[in-house]
Amino acid sequence: MTGLGMTGLGTRSIRSRLVTVMAVATGLIVVAGCVTSADGASTPPSSLPPLVATTDSTASTDSTATSDSTATSDSTATSDSSASDVEPTDTASSASVEPAATTSVPASTSSTPAETSPTVAFEPVSYDALRAAGAALGNDNLAVSISVWRDGTRDFSFTSGARGDGRAVGPETPFVIASVSKLVTALSIARLVEEGRIDLFDPVPWDDMGVQHDAAWQATTVRQLLAHTSGMPEVRKSWLDDPGRCSIPLQQAMAAPPTTTRGRWKYSNGNYCALGLLVEHLTEMDLDDAAYDLVFRPAGITGPYLSVDGLHASSVPYPKGLARLERLGGAGTWLASTDDIAAMLAAVTADDRVTLEWPGIIVDQYGWGHTGTLDGAEACAWLLQDSRTVITAFVSGSKPNTGGKVCDRVVPALATDLGIDAGDPVRNPD
Repeated sequence: MTGLGMTGLGTRSIRSRLVTVMAVATGLIVVAGCVTSADGASTPPSSLPPLVATTDSTASTDSTATSDSTATSDSTATSDSSASDVEPTDTASSASVEPAATTSVPASTSSTPAETSPTVAFEPVSYDALRAAGAALGNDNLAVSISVWRDGTRDFSFTSGARGDGRAVGPETPFVIASVSKLVTALSIARLVEEGRIDLFDPVPWDDMGVQHDAAWQATTVRQLLAHTSGMPEVRKSWLDDPGRCSIPLQQAMAAPPTTTRGRWKYSNGNYCALGLLVEHLTEMDLDDAAYDLVFRPAGITGPYLSVDGLHASSVPYPKGLARLERLGGAGTWLASTDDIAAMLAAVTADDRVTLEWPGIIVDQYGWGHTGTLDGAEACAWLLQDSRTVITAFVSGSKPNTGGKVCDRVVPALATDLGIDAGDPVRNPD
């Protein structure tokens, strides 16, 4: 393997930001990954081509590190403690969470760059620590992409490996993003809420959606699905490998009443399968067309596609084959580049954040986002607390074996480069 050439192209200055965030208005304090309500209750918190570092304008080499951010993230639920297809948290235990969720991340993290109207430009950043983290990931995996976006534009990227057509991976190269797909589905719901087409506390219209279910599911709300507090069973293996739409395992899961975890956080792909079906029902569009209409096109994003379309030659191959992802639906079927997901998060608004709340999203001392884990694909997508900086990192390979562990490498490295290091991420839920 050749050595890594480097060119640092950081062009903006850093701002110090609080690593401990307090949200008095919402009655919530988020401290180092723990969430505590105002009354004191606490919720306890995944042969190689040569590496070449280049500027953003260079995409022809097998691996590039640039000041423009290149990020990819995997999105399927998996546990950081396992290499199997589980997700985004490190534990399978459920956390006590109120389904109606007044437990939002502080409003300070919810504004877009336009809303924060920054008057102070970022100073140049070397990105030495993040470049080293990318090189280590690149040495261990088939392909890697990392993007950092600041104030809506790419400020750094690192890529390594080859696409399906043999050309070098770039920050615009789609990867399997596993459960990071859940952010796409959640944002689609957010935009439908903002358009007045659904309310977060409306019962899910199962009958209108054609989803057979036990009567006990009738009062389940949209918010409960988003927050993983619906009582949906995990049945992890039912969401992979077999052909057909996600409605097949969903109806199997909903043939019985909700589990005893209802009202508490318990991660399940079934919740976001159901949300994807709801998006299709409300828009009368296929999931991908709806996401483009609601999320991607408004942000100028053109690259993402669903696994059911088959692997595009310009994408990074998924060793296990895309066919096994079909049943994930809105929970994990997207392929996208690190730039695609970074641009998506950079366009998140304060109104979106009404829908994108903890514990449906994951928080830590650096900000919020989601991880994705599949056997052979891991992803991390994170928006820092300044709401001006996004990092996305996608891996084709199994080292490390979860998206959370990818976050554990790239987020602290970025924090070191920005001068805001606060130790290893303490994610909640995790």
